Amino acid sequence: MQSNDQLTALQRDDLRTIAGIMIPESVEYGVPGADDAAIQADIIATLGRDATAIRSALDHLARLAGKPLSMLTSTKRDAVVAEFRTTGGVAAATLSRVILQCYYRDDRVLKSLNLELRAPFPRGYQLEQGDWSLLDAVKTRAPMWRRAP
Repeated sequence: MQSNDQLTALQRDDLRTIAGIMIPESVEYGVPGADDAAIQADIIATLGRDATAIRSALDHLARLAGKPLSMLTSTKRDAVVAEFRTTGGVAAATLSRVILQCYYRDDRVLKSLNLELRAPFPRGYQLEQGDWSLLDAVKTRAPMWRRAP
């Protein structure tokens, strides 16, 4: 199945609208919103294994909205998005992850964060050391998995 065929035109419109709500354009930082055409094209082109969950999330969003999300008033749209966050489950989380992942690999966004325009591997990025004591609670907690016999 071709990437463009994975989403209907209405689903692509709702995807663009929800992405713009999640990450609006910022003139102050000189970055596009997640509804930018290049970012949207990246999202649609790389749906891959997430396509089913994305379609499910967008269908759920459409049911909540009752019509295309872009046609709602901002107040109604905000209410629908708030309900979607609480009732969307794994599909909504997948939609959020896909939007964020594509947004933060856009060259314009990386430039605004003063990151080199390159893949993170093999050289990686240097991160400031944090407070490792924050992990103490996790280290001392009982295992959450079953032991193999």
